[in-house]
Amino acid sequence: MESITNSGRSLWNRIRSGHMPTTFGLLAVLTLGIVVGSTFTGSVSAHQQKVDSSDARPLNIPNPVTLSNGFSAIVKQVSPAVVNISTEELPKQSSSSAHRGRRSQVIPNPNGGGGDDNGGDDQGSGGDNSMQDFFNHFFGGQPGGGDEEGGGVRRALGSGYIVDPRGYIITNNHVVDKADKIYVKLASDPQDDTPGDPGRPATVIGVDKDTDIAVIKIDPKGLTLPTVKLGNSDGAQVGDWVLAIGSPFGLSQTVSAGIVSAKDRTIDEGPGPGNVATNQFQRFIQTDAAINPGNSGGPLVDMAGEVIGMNTAIYTQSAGSEGIGFAMPSNTLISVYNMLIGPEHKVIRGSIGIQFQAATSSAVAREYGFANGGIMISIVTPGGPAAKAGLQPQDVIVAIDGNPVKNGDALVAIISAKKPGTTVRLTYLRAGKRDNVDVSIADRAKLFANLDNQADDSAAAPQAEIGETTLGITVQPISPVQATKLNVKGGVIVTSVKPGSFADNIGLNQRAIITEINRKPITDLASYQSVVSGLKSGEDVVFVIRSAQDPTAGNSYVGGTLP
Repeated sequence: MESITNSGRSLWNRIRSGHMPTTFGLLAVLTLGIVVGSTFTGSVSAHQQKVDSSDARPLNIPNPVTLSNGFSAIVKQVSPAVVNISTEELPKQSSSSAHRGRRSQVIPNPNGGGGDDNGGDDQGSGGDNSMQDFFNHFFGGQPGGGDEEGGGVRRALGSGYIVDPRGYIITNNHVVDKADKIYVKLASDPQDDTPGDPGRPATVIGVDKDTDIAVIKIDPKGLTLPTVKLGNSDGAQVGDWVLAIGSPFGLSQTVSAGIVSAKDRTIDEGPGPGNVATNQFQRFIQTDAAINPGNSGGPLVDMAGEVIGMNTAIYTQSAGSEGIGFAMPSNTLISVYNMLIGPEHKVIRGSIGIQFQAATSSAVAREYGFANGGIMISIVTPGGPAAKAGLQPQDVIVAIDGNPVKNGDALVAIISAKKPGTTVRLTYLRAGKRDNVDVSIADRAKLFANLDNQADDSAAAPQAEIGETTLGITVQPISPVQATKLNVKGGVIVTSVKPGSFADNIGLNQRAIITEINRKPITDLASYQSVVSGLKSGEDVVFVIRSAQDPTAGNSYVGGTLP
């Protein structure tokens, strides 16, 4: 502070002493020097000095180098056989036809059943499933399932791959489903949208909706078409590198890389007519290779350059890739393809005419004596092979032709592969006693063709609150009309379920009809009250229930250990 004050005084004293002109002169010289220096520097920056660059050498583009990464070699090998498929659906007179493409949110059915043509669901049932558009059908990624142009023509895109040089191509059924015109562009064809050149016309050879597989054919017109090499999908291991090739968003010959992230995945879409699941023959390879709308039908390729799957579905909440895609295994593709190119151009699967609950709790297995494996029958189709052989609901199938069967997947794999007209020997348990029976195999499609859902017809009746404290439910007796539809002697229907209760925790839902508890028949309120009043903490409690919404569904079993 003192130095600043002294400096100020010094300047003031100079001014007073007449030295002011000298001081200003010095300041002027300094200012001029700064201005001149700035101008000179700016001139140099704006106009570079001329220098001699005669010693600079021009750059050359180097020769291409083949890297150790094998992806490019595999792409060169497989991509010529990958095709771009476009379809047109002409406007129909009826405006009520369902849109293809995106499906609604998937909600598991805790009481959903399966048939001997049903493999169940390895992801369990019940609970909050936030999977939106789990089975996205990739038609342009649009909610309507495709692009509509003037005149109402619906256009969609997909992928496929050639498996026979005669022009046979494998793709997804949902790519060509309902299409009036199908066009194919080869990898060697111009891929731009040339007016009047949509591609080569294709015809459908056969489709299998159960596996979402279709076979189409083009005329090679003298060309020797490239083909892919199909591999054995059983050899694929979690963690193996894979490539997905296709036309996402119409961008042909697009390649994405990832790994096999899981195997034997199922997509729970809920039961269809007769409570038979709609996805019973779909077991997918899961991959994190990017799959997007338009990839459907394209190949999933391993590091040997062999196709081990066909890209079919994605798990998404945004209609785009989120790192979880699903491919139908090549072993399934080969089996279905061989049947579709046959004289009948359709897939024929065996069935014995039973339905079963895909997943049961350990308490149910212990109560009914199949804790070590087996499949408990929920319903026997009237007039079917199992009914003719004398099988009944609650019988537990434990072996086929002497080979143990642990679960529904094993039963489905064996029975569906049998030809109609052949016979299998089933080993089953009834009330704990082991027995054998010969059962013929029927055509599944014909056997289940007439399964229909029936409407619920419940009647008001007094409610019973007994069991509300123990089980967390209230019930009322079913009406005689319901009993007739269900073909049961009686039962009680759940009218309310207390959140967090025992019933809620084991998945016993409102409107479930209880016909047995721990093997004791429940025909009315009195029998229900008698059984429930005798239940004790730590005891396994198993309910036999029927669906009020679907009387054809047969028995389901839920249970747990009472706290």
